[in-house]
Amino acid sequence: MDEDTPLLTIVDAANVVGSVPDGWWRDRKGAAERLRDRLAADGVPGRRDPVEIVLVVEGAARGVASVPGVRVETAPGSGDDRIVELVAAAGHRLCLVVTADRELRRRVTELGAQVAGPRAVRG
Repeated sequence: MDEDTPLLTIVDAANVVGSVPDGWWRDRKGAAERLRDRLAADGVPGRRDPVEIVLVVEGAARGVASVPGVRVETAPGSGDDRIVELVAAAGHRLCLVVTADRELRRRVTELGAQVAGPRAVRG
């Protein structure tokens, strides 16, 4: 891997949004858009090195558009499965997956990804 390659940070939107009971369930797409906008503005708190942020959305959050600084991937089915596919496709590139989902964490660490909980992007 090239030293200049930014850390691929894949954010499980449903899991991160769902980690705070702030009424997100009334507007899942809007909650995902707010997370996307915060990530675009703030990046990943505590990370000084460049990062490439991919926000994976599913279900009622489909239709969220990418913005400069955050690529949005819409999962055709399971968001978890799409995240695993993205990690697998990254090959030897360093990946950080942001989720609290235990099973997803197990699946991506088996592929060599690092994991962090929702607080990593909530600031």
